[in-house]
Amino acid sequence: MGRSEELFERAVKRIPGGVNSPVRAYGAIGMAPRFISRADGCHIYDVDGNSYVDYIDSWGPMILGHNHPEIREAVVKACADGLSFGCATEIEVEMAEFICEHLPHVEMVRMVNSGTEAVMSAIRAARGFTGRDKIIKFAGCYHGHSDALLVSAGSGVMTSGVPDSAGVPKGCTQDTMTAVYNDLDSVRALLEQAQGQVAAVIVEAVGANMGVVPPKKGFLEGLRSLCDQHGTLLIFDEVITGFRLAFGGAAEYFGVTPDMVTYGKIIGAGMPVGAYGGRREIMEMVSPAGPVYQAGTLSGNPIAMAAGLTQLKYLYEHQEVYKILEEKGQKLYGGMEEILKEARSEYHVNHVSSLGSLFFAKEEVVDYTSAKTSDTKAFADYFLAMLKQGIHLAPSQFEAMFLSTAHTDEVIEDTLSKVRNYFIK
Repeated sequence: MGRSEELFERAVKRIPGGVNSPVRAYGAIGMAPRFISRADGCHIYDVDGNSYVDYIDSWGPMILGHNHPEIREAVVKACADGLSFGCATEIEVEMAEFICEHLPHVEMVRMVNSGTEAVMSAIRAARGFTGRDKIIKFAGCYHGHSDALLVSAGSGVMTSGVPDSAGVPKGCTQDTMTAVYNDLDSVRALLEQAQGQVAAVIVEAVGANMGVVPPKKGFLEGLRSLCDQHGTLLIFDEVITGFRLAFGGAAEYFGVTPDMVTYGKIIGAGMPVGAYGGRREIMEMVSPAGPVYQAGTLSGNPIAMAAGLTQLKYLYEHQEVYKILEEKGQKLYGGMEEILKEARSEYHVNHVSSLGSLFFAKEEVVDYTSAKTSDTKAFADYFLAMLKQGIHLAPSQFEAMFLSTAHTDEVIEDTLSKVRNYFIK
């Protein structure tokens, strides 16, 4: 028995399921999770001394690779002045100014501590601003674990086979309406049915919690038009895509302007953080400026702000990163597609820039229903084979792969050779 197995035996006695987030569980794979001791560049190292090429990137924030020296230095420097004050600080003002000055669709922003908090708060602000109660989300899109949004959610909920969640009263979800991703007619029907009572439509601009599901051409533009017609706010959940697809996130990448946006992951560079923002008139509804209450003792934590602002400034000053990541994505995911063709496999690869998924599904994956046709047993076999070859993937068919600037062409080519070894015997 290795140290990971020993730690997991200890963990399950004190932590539900042995993990502090379901996405870390290897239950669908049938083994103990790898316990990680350190990371550097595109590699992570487990407590048993094994090295892996990492395609999780801490679920996205490590866009520049693990343990980036400039970010580490900023964190160490900030720590010297104290870890938390629970008071206003200069650096949180700098962070807000930097985001708002460089993103035209964000006029005001509020820092929180997680993507779940960001989305929950954005929904509340949207309801307060519009005076309406109903929201529309999409099946398979995950927006955190707040009660109202655990309806047909993706990500860890999808992997465990639980469509919603116990402990959520029916009353909490009675105003949540669920549409079909990439299907504008389903949204139109719900908006008409609700008769002017929909506060917001919230969408992952790129579905990334049912595996990677890109928006079809015209889908996001269609949502913008429908929301305008019905006086409904459009919220982009960019917890994953924000500052990753482009500096301006999916809004810039696809050229569609939301009313509100939620962020996480990258703006903390690995530290716990989230944010929501948008038009000034909406954000001025938030306490203490307005009547919509939201608070957080640790929001705008100076250590998280130091890490995140350092990374955002680097990304802004080096926007060639996005072209590089686009090329790396084409090399890796396009290479996987070629291998599948060569192997005469019916499986599919979806990708948008540095985000990608290999679906063990025989039909094209365009929404939650088609994603669910994936053969999760086939994925588990593939995952184990790749792990044995030193490739660290998310332990779920329904999670994205993430590339960073630290994934060199040589590393990608080596990964592709291992994918080839698996599919072409």
